[in-house]
Formats: sequence, structure tokens, C-alpha cells
Amino acid sequence: MSGQFFLSVSEELALALLALALIFAIVRLIRGPSVADRVVALDLLTTLAISLIGVTALRVGVSLLLDIAVALCLVGFVSTIALARFLLLRHGGRDDSTRPTSVKVGGKD
Repeated sequence: MSGQFFLSVSEELALALLALALIFAIVRLIRGPSVADRVVALDLLTTLAISLIGVTALRVGVSLLLDIAVALCLVGFVSTIALARFLLLRHGGRDDSTRPTSVKVGGKD
């Protein structure tokens, strides 16, 4: 088995598995019971798109596609942060964690 044949088979397998994962992520995006599930599905779709661009760049031998993948990484990161901030503001900015918000000094209230 030559190296070129192994690379070709690996590329085909990667594209098939990424396409399958893309379908599952779209299903989760549509059927997600909460907004948080949909945000995670969108983040997963971005990651899968970056992976598809990377495999395609390897397959066709065009390194310019990797620059597009890096730009998509940055856009995906910013959009995830923006959606998380939107969800936080949507719920009134409250934090349901149990951490203390103020420190009592000297035992007095």
C-alpha cells in the first residue's frame, strides 16, 4: 500500500465522517430543547466547517483555504461569546452559582 493511496482513503473517510457529524449537528440545532443546546450545535457546526475546509485544503493542495479556516475560527469564537453574553443578559444578568458576591469584614453585617 503506497502513501498516496493511504492519504486518499483517509481523506475520503474523513469527509464521510465529517458529513455524518454535520447531519447530526443540524438535527441537534433544529430539535434542541433549549437555546443553550442550539448555541452548542452552532459552535459544533463551525468546528465541523473548519475541519471540512482543512480536509479539502489537504485534498486539493491549496493552502489559501487554511487562511479561510483561520478566519472562520475567529468568527466562530466571537459569535459564541456574543451568544453567551446575549443569553446572560436575557436572563437578567443573574448568576445562579453559589459563590459569594460580597465579603463580610469583621463579622458585622
